[in-house]
Amino acid sequence: MTPSPLPDVATPPPGLDPDLFTTQDYSVYSAGDHDVWGILYRRRMADLENTGSRVFLEGAETIGLGQDRVPELGEVNRRLGAMTGWAAIPVTGFIEARQFFRCLAARRFPTTVIVRTREQLDYLPEPDIFHDVFGHVPLHADPTFGDFLQTFGAVAAEAETPDEIQAMARLFWFTVEFGLVRERGAIRVYGSGLISSAGDAANALGSTCDRRPFSLDAVIQQDFEIDRLQDVLFVVDDFAELFEACREAQERLRAGRLVG
Repeated sequence: MTPSPLPDVATPPPGLDPDLFTTQDYSVYSAGDHDVWGILYRRRMADLENTGSRVFLEGAETIGLGQDRVPELGEVNRRLGAMTGWAAIPVTGFIEARQFFRCLAARRFPTTVIVRTREQLDYLPEPDIFHDVFGHVPLHADPTFGDFLQTFGAVAAEAETPDEIQAMARLFWFTVEFGLVRERGAIRVYGSGLISSAGDAANALGSTCDRRPFSLDAVIQQDFEIDRLQDVLFVVDDFAELFEACREAQERLRAGRLVG
């Protein structure tokens, strides 16, 4: 299902507000910014070698992430585009849900380009380039996950009512942001909120988190709070489950029975 290479992987989808998007001016990153990236990279990779999904680990190598410097999106996109047609596009900040979904449907992932400060190493209330690129983008090099994310964007863009949008937000949260997968005889992390955060990952794999088998019905009925450790998370046995969940969600949306 991988599309032909994008004509310009850094260009946002047509029809979206151009003020939402920016460029990555690599010259503005200071030595301190690169140091912060390196600290975060080494901390997380030391743990993820044992707890991270192989899809993340292989993807991080494929797109050329390293500990020495903040990634340059142009370099990442050249590698990524050749694999799956995905691209990270720099944004100025928060993007409204429908426009975000349209980006995903076009295989563009909105990416912040700021680097957190050294004082915010352990917690940042909003995404930065470490969360977005380190946490999200490596999985976009996997054809199955890449197809799922594009399908999710297309399906979510069809949601119209507040309840439908909420249901799709929950599907995103419990997969792309906080998903778990069973690999190599153990539960591994793949959601970006777990990949990029030691505290959230430790909670997800610890004794107090209720880890449940993934199902579309269970996920879209499960509420969440963004500013606390998660009490309930969901485990897939294969990323193909996510793709099928999107197909089912689309069928239900078009029949007017996704929720309720």
